[in-house]
Amino acid sequence: MKLKEINRTAIQSWSPAQHHPIYLATGTSAQQLDASFSTNASLEFFELDLTDPSLDMKSCGSLSSSHRYHKLAWGPYGMDDEGHPSGVLIAGGEHGNVILYDAAKIMAGETDVIIAESDKHTGPVRALDVNPFQTNLVASGGNESEIYIWDMNNFGSPMTPGPKTQPLEDISCVAWNRQVQHILASASPSGRASVWDLRKNDLIIKVSDHSNRMHCSGLAWNPEVATQLVLSSEDDRMPVIQMWDLRFATSPFKILENHTRGVLSINWSLADPELLLSCGKDNRILCWNPNTAEVVYELPTSSQWCFDIQWCPRNPAVLSAASFDGHIDVYSIMGGTNQAQSQRHADQLPQTAAPPVTVNPLKKPPKWIRRPVGASFAFGGKLVSLENAKPNAQQPASHVVHISQVVTETAFLKRSDRLQATLSGGGFVGFCQEKIDAAENEFEKTLWSFLKANFESDIRSKYLELLGYNKEELALKVSSEAFDLIAAAAVPPAGTPEEAFDMIAAAAVPPPADTPEAAFDMIAAENLQPAATMELDSDLDPETEEPGAVELCLHDNRMADSIILAIAGGAELLEKTQKKYFTKTHSKITKVSAVVMKDWHDILKTCDLQNWKEALAAVMTYAQPEEFSSLCDLLGGRLEAAVDAQLQAQACLCYICAGNVEKLVSCWTKAQGGHCPLSLQDLVEKVVVLRRAVEQTQRSSPTAIGILLAEKMSQYAGLLASQGSLSTAITYLPDNTNQVCYTGVVCVCVCVCPPPMNYTPPAPITAPIMAPLGADPQAQLVPSGAPQPLRSIPAEKIMKKPIPEEHLVLKNTFEGLIQKCLAVATDPQTKRKLDDANKRLEALYDKLREQTLSPAIVGGLHNIARSIESRAYAEGLGIHTHIVSHSNFSETSAFMPVLKVVLTQANKLGV
Repeated sequence: MKLKEINRTAIQSWSPAQHHPIYLATGTSAQQLDASFSTNASLEFFELDLTDPSLDMKSCGSLSSSHRYHKLAWGPYGMDDEGHPSGVLIAGGEHGNVILYDAAKIMAGETDVIIAESDKHTGPVRALDVNPFQTNLVASGGNESEIYIWDMNNFGSPMTPGPKTQPLEDISCVAWNRQVQHILASASPSGRASVWDLRKNDLIIKVSDHSNRMHCSGLAWNPEVATQLVLSSEDDRMPVIQMWDLRFATSPFKILENHTRGVLSINWSLADPELLLSCGKDNRILCWNPNTAEVVYELPTSSQWCFDIQWCPRNPAVLSAASFDGHIDVYSIMGGTNQAQSQRHADQLPQTAAPPVTVNPLKKPPKWIRRPVGASFAFGGKLVSLENAKPNAQQPASHVVHISQVVTETAFLKRSDRLQATLSGGGFVGFCQEKIDAAENEFEKTLWSFLKANFESDIRSKYLELLGYNKEELALKVSSEAFDLIAAAAVPPAGTPEEAFDMIAAAAVPPPADTPEAAFDMIAAENLQPAATMELDSDLDPETEEPGAVELCLHDNRMADSIILAIAGGAELLEKTQKKYFTKTHSKITKVSAVVMKDWHDILKTCDLQNWKEALAAVMTYAQPEEFSSLCDLLGGRLEAAVDAQLQAQACLCYICAGNVEKLVSCWTKAQGGHCPLSLQDLVEKVVVLRRAVEQTQRSSPTAIGILLAEKMSQYAGLLASQGSLSTAITYLPDNTNQVCYTGVVCVCVCVCPPPMNYTPPAPITAPIMAPLGADPQAQLVPSGAPQPLRSIPAEKIMKKPIPEEHLVLKNTFEGLIQKCLAVATDPQTKRKLDDANKRLEALYDKLREQTLSPAIVGGLHNIARSIESRAYAEGLGIHTHIVSHSNFSETSAFMPVLKVVLTQANKLGV
């Protein structure tokens, strides 16, 4: 895109990269006249102000001159000590002049602006270049093979790089090497280029094209490769740019061919070696990638030749082009739309509505806006980092991407691995005991003790012991102190069963008699008719008559009589009588009925929660298996709803006894409330253990995962995945992935993020992850504050891929051969070698799993395996040698030496 323009027929030079703001110096060209045919000459400075939308550049100073110029070069000499705050402008004149100007003084309007001047050259000075390492040194070239090296500290005595080349010829270009400060190159229109070593003060090499059509118009060194340079030809018969490497200087190693007429000027970008500018007599300005000989950009130019083109040292996207039509145009290679240019075109042609001039950018981003390095976190705790490696001399830049595993929760992963090991191998009792021993408080210890009881014999008895009761003692305790459990009973507790019945009678009938016989006396005192009084006959059959008698007593509300008779009739009749008794009795003693009738639901609904342990113990002792879980749930629900936080936490024990995983999750979440990884690990450990216990005790799969548990499991799976444990994470995902949105995300990510086929996972990086630039990526800095252990998670913790079936024969063959050798080997040293080889061949099997070996190597390994099967070990060693000599050492060094040892030993042992 065109940025600015200057209406001058002039040569040009940008201000040094150190200078700000950016200026462009122009000097009246000695090679041409402007439209007015004026013979006047001047130096002028223009500021590049990209904030100004207009195309015009502001003139910042000028100087009338008696010279016209062939070449300008602007160096930073004097800027450091402010002797020359804008540096020095060096001019090559038409009469052999080399003139040093103080740029700052010209822009300030001063008259004493010439620092030094010499006319030592014979003929015009067409070539100038400032040494990039010693900015006080300037090289110049004139006629008759004259090359001078000027020291601006002592300008009057220039030196020569060596003897003049023969035959004598004009010097059209000089250029300092960009990597080695004492190397200088020069070129002439004859097509020959010379390379000089100033330490030796001699010519070290010449390069020339044998076609004699190479008329050198430009010379430039590769900014990064010291031995490479380019030469351009202005001959229309050979409009090319040749790339030379001085290590192989018999001919150019690459030729850039796209211009249709002679090339007039070239300039190699110091900011990106993959950008080389050229302009020619075909009215084109091209930008090349010299490594690929591809044109990556073409600037929109006028119909006139461009005779000089230069990159801006400070702004690498900007370039300037001087053309024979009397313009110097400033462009950006980044593309875009220039409204000012469009408006100017519309002003010139008002009848035409000119659209905005849009220019496409480069085909790929230039080096200065590429990321030299970068990093980004990816799914699964992966840290993806990149670096753009420096290209080789004849190869394009290589883009290196590193994928590392970042582990920030080492303690969490360690516990997760331990849980996985327990799930895989059993040993839940030992796992629970470890948690008991490591418990930080009594409640945690009790909770794990309850979980452990699920994997022991006589689970209820173990629960009772944990509650502090013995099964036999508890039976007596319940009989003697049952009514202590009643929360709202209106009568004082009974000490014995007999007292309980006394209290029942006291609540519904007159005060009790002292003896059973007295009870009958009281019955008689109730004004009952003698005919209604039951006289017991010694011949009465209890099995047939007593039920009827009990019914009569109940009908007449003679409760004590009915109970006495029912006792004589047996347990079944007594139970029926008790039910009817409690049905007819509507006093405050109805809660006693729960104890007598073993109505545990009523007991647990009404008991004092401070006595929850006794209530739970009674349920464990007397409740039937089919109602046990629901009773524990009932008590747990009451505890969870309590105001007391300690009672709320105890609900977890009831849910463990009930095997209710979902309610355990809810209760534990409320009680603990933590969301850190270790808190989540605490919960998952309990859930997993309880679910496995339910599977064992109920001999069936646990109930389906509820929404809350699904959410927690999803969070846990996501956390595992973020630490790189993908295979473990996927086992914790709920079956119904619609339960929680996050679950679906994890599922998708696990499915669509497989590692690259040619990727071998490096050792994990543990927190912290920041390291200084250039440091070893595995060497991490420990920040100040709390110490963080740097410990890698062993790679074996991650499930390895299976070896592809077609390559499994390699593993079987090599391992089988080692076993055969071990069977016959008697020398301990040989056995040690074979054992070591068996272990080290795992590197080969890992590469087979990841499919990182080239097809040629894999094919060779299969040929070795076939030779082993036919016991042709010498043939196998020959194949081995061929593979090693024709492959990348780094690709095979881990296993090929080991394989040679195995083949050699097999051949020696004759197995």
